[in-house]
Formats: sequence, C-alpha cells, structure tokens
Amino acid sequence: MSGKKSPVPQHNPIHKPDPGFAQAVQNYEAAVKAMQEHKFDKAKTLLEKILASGQRDLMDRARVHLNLCNQQLAGVSTNFKTAEEHFDYAVSLMNSGQYDQARVHVEKILKQNSKADFAYYGMAVVDCLTGQVEASLKNLGEAIRLNPQNRFQARNDSDFQNMADDPRFTELLYPEPTDSPSSGTDQRKRQL
Repeated sequence: MSGKKSPVPQHNPIHKPDPGFAQAVQNYEAAVKAMQEHKFDKAKTLLEKILASGQRDLMDRARVHLNLCNQQLAGVSTNFKTAEEHFDYAVSLMNSGQYDQARVHVEKILKQNSKADFAYYGMAVVDCLTGQVEASLKNLGEAIRLNPQNRFQARNDSDFQNMADDPRFTELLYPEPTDSPSSGTDQRKRQL
C-alpha cells in the first residue's frame, strides 16, 4: 500500500431545482388558494396546467383537486327535479369516494324532507364509510323506523361492512322477536 489516499468523490452541494417542477408547485399553491376563495374557474385552469406539465409528483393531487373544481362548477347549475334524483347524485358522489360532498347533498335532502327514509339511510352509509359509527347507527335506526324495509337492505349492503361485528348494528338489523309477557313466563317454566 502506498501512502497516497484515494480521492474522495466530491458531491455537488448545490442542487439546481427543476424550473418546470418549481412552476408546477407555484401553480398548485395558487390553485389551492383559488379553491379556498371559491374561484373554481381559476383553480381549474391552474390545475390543468399542472397536468399538462407532466410533473408526476403533483399530477395525482392535481387530478383530485380538478375533480372537485369540476363538481363545484357543475353543482352551481345542477337542479334536481325530485329528492330521489338529488339522492341519486349524492350516491354517485359516495361511489366516487367524495363523502363530504355527498354528506352536504344528503343533508339538503333531509332539510327539505325530514321523513325521507332513504336520505337517513344514505347518511348512515356516509357516516359508516367515514368511521362515524355512532352517527351511522343513529341514522340507520331512523331510516328503519321510517321504513322497516331498510333493515333488509342494510343486511346485504357491503357499505356497512365496517360495522358488521358491532353488536349494536346486529341488534338493529336482527332484532329479537318481542315476546308477550305470558309467553315469556311459559318459556321459563318449560326450561325449569
């Protein structure tokens, strides 16, 4: 071994940022600010620029925000002829994972008709999917009270799978048959 040291590779401590990425970040920040100010047209334009830039790190987030902008812009002109039609729209929002938007629409239906069992059922689904078990049980209970057929629908609804092991959910869907006082006494006598 000789006394010479091998040269240490030099790392360039100055990293030049990608100007395209920097511009995309600026557009993203401006788009989020525009959305907070309810300027969805402006936000939409900025988000479309991000998608066109091809900056993969921001494209997924830009798509999500663009989808929200499109919905807000479409929602301004959306008129529903019936509560059922409005509910169908809310269900489409649920199916696409837009639970907050769906909740807003279901709440509007309930404000217009506090006896809309299907809206309570829909709210129970949104609550379940967003982890709000207590509210889900309450809304499902009200849906069943208003229309007992909702009990049977909920039994086969995969949206409630998060609560399948909850005994309160099971009691709601499979209530114990109510015994008359005399039949309960007769039953106890037979067991003795």
